This record gives sequence, structure tokens and C-alpha cells, in this order.
Amino acid sequence: MPSANESTLPENANAFSRRSLLASAAVLAVPATTTTRSSKPADYFPPPDSAGGWRTLPDAAALRKRAGVDKTRLDQAWEFTRRCGQHMGLVVVRRGYLVLEQYEGRAQRNVNPDMASTGKAFTSIACGVMLNEFKDKIPGGLDEKVFTEKYLPEAFPLDDPRKADITLGQLLCMSAGYHGEGGSPGMVQGKVVPLTPVPGQDIRNLDQSSLRTPLWTAPGAGYSYSSPSPHIASMVLRRVTGRELQDYIDERLAKPMGWGPWGYCLQRGDYRMPHANGAGSIALHSTDALRFAYCLLHQGRWGNQQLIPADYIAKCNQFLPYNSHSPFSLQFEHNADGHIPGAPRDAFFKSGAGGFCLYVVPSLDLVLYKMGGSTGQYDPTFTDIPQPAPDTSHDNWQSPPRTPFFDGGLGGEDGLRRTLEMVCASIID
Repeated sequence: MPSANESTLPENANAFSRRSLLASAAVLAVPATTTTRSSKPADYFPPPDSAGGWRTLPDAAALRKRAGVDKTRLDQAWEFTRRCGQHMGLVVVRRGYLVLEQYEGRAQRNVNPDMASTGKAFTSIACGVMLNEFKDKIPGGLDEKVFTEKYLPEAFPLDDPRKADITLGQLLCMSAGYHGEGGSPGMVQGKVVPLTPVPGQDIRNLDQSSLRTPLWTAPGAGYSYSSPSPHIASMVLRRVTGRELQDYIDERLAKPMGWGPWGYCLQRGDYRMPHANGAGSIALHSTDALRFAYCLLHQGRWGNQQLIPADYIAKCNQFLPYNSHSPFSLQFEHNADGHIPGAPRDAFFKSGAGGFCLYVVPSLDLVLYKMGGSTGQYDPTFTDIPQPAPDTSHDNWQSPPRTPFFDGGLGGEDGLRRTLEMVCASIID
């Protein structure tokens, strides 16, 4: 699903393409279980990179003893990942130790690439913080119907009366009825529904184009991966908090966790977006993306601060009443149905165009971040952040040709999910 600024990028990292929808449908009825293999995450939180950053271990023996990781298998996960696309990176934290950090091409620790739809996860978590902080302003929480003059005056008059029934929870679970752009299919109780492409987000009119995207079904009656939904949720956040999405994230998450320079990709050629796109294009350093995931792993706690409500995070890796159609909750794909057989069922993650993905596996005390992207996603003009000199060695990279043993699809969901499975396979206790 491209967000508006991804319109020229192939969406090969959608959470649900037709193939994954079919795969999910095949296992949708499997009861959710949780693997409980690791102890409670250790009470450790890394200082900012400027103050030393994540703790590390010196060798394979220490990795095995202290982090419970087999280095050979972890290296194999990187060897697989680096073949998945043009610019690749993989950083892994287990038991609070940075056990793997590898990059290739323009992917580096201190770059700020367009992370595409991975940014949807940050929008969701910001909404979770908002719901806790401003309970008096949005008392219904996720059940609040938000197409009202109070929350979305820009939406009136409504172009479809059914939109009056859309709740915040449905927006965040992609079940508000909005058309999936680019021909993305819908899903109703595990069955795939083909959809005809319709106009979606327009980068030069982001708010109104999101609000006016047509519905393909009544709110709650189906799932389709559609970028207008999380952007509209970010519009509600703007109205409730009185803050821009980027400023709210900076105050409530980035500063307490000690992120380095970060932002949203607001500049697009001669046009600067007036608001961050809630549908994506956040731009963090790799080790700060891990800090965000690590906070989720710790049920929203960072040190002695509860930054994110624990009960909101608990909803991110299970089926919710807002979306019983597919394994997608509050902007995270989750594995409660077991559709990724090599990963625990409590794993949840968010991907983005180009092969980006941020993963949380609570039962293994594990977080990882897979970098990806085309050269265009590393355009330094997208943000106001100075960038390190790029490694251009992969700028002319070409995907391996299709063969009887390779279908050329590692840049998409197959690569994302296989990376998760291989990293999980490196865990030995």
C-alpha cells in the first residue's frame, strides 16, 4: 500500500497482498496461542547512542551464554536478508543486548530513510498514548465514532453517510471500510474479496483525499489495507491533542527514549507537506527504531516511565472486535493465527515499502529491525536532517532473475517473514 509519498514505489512489502491474504485465510480458524520460552525481559534500557548506546557482547561464546543466541544461525539470517533488496540492514536485540548489526549499501545506522508504511505503527502507538492522556476528550476510546464535527470537522458534509459509524478502532485496524489502494483486495471473515482500484491519498491534498476515499463496505464489515485510515486517525490525534503528530511523538516517545535526529519525510520536490502523513514515511536511525520496539517489548515502559499504556500494546498482537477478518490489529500484523509457522504466535510487526520491517517477539525477549528501500528512499532532501556520506555501491543493484528455485520475491512478504523465522531460529534458550 503506498502512502501518498510512496506512489512511485512498488508496494512489495504490503502486510497483505493477495498471496498473504490467501495464506492467512487458510489458517484464520486456528486458535491463538502464545509461546512462553523466555523469561521476563531484563530491566535494562539503553542510553542514547550519543552516550554509549546499546550494550553488546564480545564474541560467539558470550552471545550464546548471555543472550541465548547462536551466532552462526544469526549470521545466516543476515546472509539471507542482504540478498532481499538493494539497500539492506538488519539489527537485532535479544535480552537487551545488540547481538547483530549489519548494513549494506545506503543502509547505515545514522541515516534517516523513508521507512514507508512502517510509520503506521508509530501513528497507532501515538494514538494509544493520546487515548490514555486525553480520556476526557475522547471518552469512548477505540469505540469512539470519530466522523463528527468534534473530531473531524473537515469531513463535513459527509460524502457517504456510512462514515458516521466509523470508530477509531476500525481506522487503526483497517476495517473502517476504506478501499485498499492499488487494487489491494479486501477480506471478509478470512475470504478474499477482489477490489477495483480507486484514487487514494494525494500528497498535495493529504487530509481531504484521505477523508474522501470511497468505502468498499460498511464500517467493520471487512478488512482492506488502506492508507487513508491511519492518516485520518492522525487527524483525530491532531484535533484531540492540539499537537502535530511529529511533535506529539517527539515529546511523548522520542525524547524520553533518547532518539537521535529523526523526523518525517515532509519535503517532496517543490512541495512541503503541512502535516506528517499518519500512513507512513517516518525516518529514524536504526538503533532508535529498535528503542521504539524495545519499549513495546517492555509493555510501554522505559526506565521508570510508563510511556505507552500496557493495555494498548497488549491489543496489538491479537484479534480484536474491530477486525475479526484478518490478523491485523492496531496497525500491526500479528501471528496469533500461526500463519508464520517459524515464529511464536505472540510476534507482531509492521512492514513498509522497500522491505522495511520492525518486529517484536515478547516470548523470546526479542526485537529486530530490517532495513530496506530503493535508492530513492534514501533521498536526503526528504527531511531537514544532515545525512552521512552514502555508500553507493548498491545503487545499480538488480534483483536476481527468476529461476526454478527462486521466484524473485524475497523483497516482499516472503523475505520479511523469512527473516523473522531465521532470527527466531537462532534463539537457543
